[in-house]
Parts: sequence; structure tokens; C-alpha cells
Amino acid sequence: MELVRSFIAIELPPEFRAELGVLEEKLKAARHSFVKWVDPETIHLTLKFLGGVPADAIPRIVEATSRAAQSIPPFSLLMGGPGAFPNWLRPQVLWVGIAGETGRLADLHRELDGALSPLGYPPESRAFSPHLTLGRLRDRASAEERRSLGQWAQSVRFESRLTFEVDGVRLMKSHLTPAGPVYSQLAFAGLRRPG
Repeated sequence: MELVRSFIAIELPPEFRAELGVLEEKLKAARHSFVKWVDPETIHLTLKFLGGVPADAIPRIVEATSRAAQSIPPFSLLMGGPGAFPNWLRPQVLWVGIAGETGRLADLHRELDGALSPLGYPPESRAFSPHLTLGRLRDRASAEERRSLGQWAQSVRFESRLTFEVDGVRLMKSHLTPAGPVYSQLAFAGLRRPG
């Protein structure tokens, strides 16, 4: 049976991706070769990673996702500040946070969990922490290199005033290639429109 590697995400507008690209270039200036940077054109706000999904389960996932999306009205988001998982002293992932109507975003995440759980996609054990991944550190990075990158990343100035309206979510397919993942949209689920 064919498995489709998939996830549910919010697409970012081009101007957001452009600003993330500018920030990445600033961070890359330190020339840390142990960071695998994410192509800004592929950055998205992941709400739920589903993993390998049987192809015949996609219609049920689309239906559940649409039902969850219809319970939330459109809302606005903006970029927050940079951060690192698990922390700046031992960064493994560099990211940019999300601000704005994050309560609505959390509601949407909770609705998706509730709709998808009966289909075999339970909520994650970790709390939902909305972020946009910029780069991941390779395992070979030493503790000192991690600390050094954390200090550098904290010193980089970044402020965005861009906001965008979230009007729906996308079920995405992720095809892994040697050059990096290639994403394609399987379905769009619009949020509830007033009226």
C-alpha cells in the first residue's frame, strides 16, 4: 500500500518568505557549516505532522480537516522573534516565533487534533509551539559550536511588521529528495467565513 508522507500547514505569503530569507542571510554570515538551512520558499507553519498516510485514508483526513477548519473564523498572524530548540545554549533548531491572534491559532490546532485523533493521528505529547523553522544543526556540531551559534543568532537584529490573514489550512505531501523535501498541496480547507 502506498504511503503518502504528509502534514497540515498554513501557507505563508511571499513577502513573509522574503523577510525570512533576509534573516537567514544575516544568520549565514557567521558561516557555520554545521547548519542545514531551510529554503525560505518552502517554509510554512506546520500544525500537524501526519507521517506516512495510506493513500486511501486521504479523503477521510481531508473531510476531518475541513470540519475542523470550519469551526474557526479567519485570523491574523505576524512574525515574532527568533528562538532555538531546546535553548540558545544548546541549539538544535533555529526558528522564528509567531505572534498575533495566537489564541485562534491554538483553537485551530486543538480542533484539528480533535478531528484527526479518531482517525489514528493522536495529539502530540508536547505542547503546541507555533514556529517557522529556519535551520537545523547537524549532529556533528560540538557543544562549543552550538553555544557560539546561539550567541551569534541572539545578536542578529530582526523585526518584522508584516501581518497576514489566515483563511485556511493545507494538507501537504512531502516528497524527500537528496536536494531536500519537495512539497505539494493535496487539499485546501477554508476557515469559516462570517455570514
